[in-house]
Amino acid sequence: MTVLLMVIGVLVFVVGLLLSIAWHELGHLSTAKLFGIRVPQYMVGFGPTLWSRKKGDTEYGLKAIPMGGYIRMIGMFPPGEDGKVTARSTSPFRSMIEDARSAAYEELQPGDETRLFYTRKPWKRVIVMFAGPFMNLVLAMAIFFGGWMTFGVQQTTTQVATVTDCVLMQSDKRKVCKDGDPVAPGKAAGLQVGDKIVAFDGKPIEDWDALQQNIRKTIGPATLTVLRDGQKIELRPKLVENRVGKTDGHGGFVNGEYVSAGYLGVSAKSVVAPLTFSQSVDRVGEVVQGSVESLAKLPGKIPALWNAAFNGGERELDSPMGIVGAARINSDIAQLSIPAEQKVAGWLQVLGMFNLALFLFNMLPLLPLDGGHIAGALWESVRRGFARIFRRGDPGPFDVAKLMPAAYVVAGVFLCFTLLVLVADVVNPIRIT
Repeated sequence: MTVLLMVIGVLVFVVGLLLSIAWHELGHLSTAKLFGIRVPQYMVGFGPTLWSRKKGDTEYGLKAIPMGGYIRMIGMFPPGEDGKVTARSTSPFRSMIEDARSAAYEELQPGDETRLFYTRKPWKRVIVMFAGPFMNLVLAMAIFFGGWMTFGVQQTTTQVATVTDCVLMQSDKRKVCKDGDPVAPGKAAGLQVGDKIVAFDGKPIEDWDALQQNIRKTIGPATLTVLRDGQKIELRPKLVENRVGKTDGHGGFVNGEYVSAGYLGVSAKSVVAPLTFSQSVDRVGEVVQGSVESLAKLPGKIPALWNAAFNGGERELDSPMGIVGAARINSDIAQLSIPAEQKVAGWLQVLGMFNLALFLFNMLPLLPLDGGHIAGALWESVRRGFARIFRRGDPGPFDVAKLMPAAYVVAGVFLCFTLLVLVADVVNPIRIT
């Protein structure tokens, strides 16, 4: 049964991955055709072709390796000095092996002179290249809002789940009290499991984050109003200073970092409940902000990732993770002893985060990513604008092909990073238990 659940989890992710890739490339395809650009190929996956069918002047197909996808557009680059124009792929992997000028020159057909990508106005090219990542963003938002408002998310309440017997420093990671340890303030004040804290020092409390902040800011006497068996009771604990985990400002903790703060000695009960639309908006803002910050911190995480992959170091929970790691997370979710709807919610969360990461990553202004082509089109627009202002001749299309040497370097760095993440995901994966 365990093996079957593992396989189901992996298959769910693979199907979601293929749909996400197809959705991304559909954005490029639909807008390219809208602006009259000829697209010879639309492919999901790489390697040998498993299935294909030609409709109109486009071949649609599915390939054996579900690690990406691409469309081919005629005239991705302007002609070189020899006057030749090539068809190019939106895939970074294909870009590494195609020559910037002549690899697909033979695909040009009579009449293609009016259907070349580079001849379209810069704003149209920006739309074509942005459409792919934008489709991932749309899918991510649909998954987040649909999942959170339907299945719900785990939320920490103000109801007491456990009451600690003694004052334990979280930085010591000790779980058992010893003789001589001081009694925890919550226990000394008479807090009980099941109590719902509704006010702190006379001010109403509606969520755990607000209660946690009040507790941490207080060292000394405090007043807690709790709801117990339908009755309101006032308790007067004396909070003490303790070493506790540092919070990240979004309800979580910063791994391995501790601060001195007020301490009560209770843990909160968590429930799974749907969010309202406004709560979902707030939450998606936090997710996007966290994802952008993680992307910015990516280079700094490489040493720890290397250590986890090759030196047996601890794999950090916020460590970069690739397709194999995400598939293992899906497999772990499938094996959890939780209701089926929560498993589905977990799978959707993984798929949503994957699509958000695809959007942010592809928007980096680097070739061969979509963002690099967008930057090239915008720069061309700026050059032509200045030429008009100063009444100079039209500088012509910006030759993105001249940046291909840099693109090869970027692609090489991405490939090395992908291999490093793959090794770490195999030998030292992040697991959900």
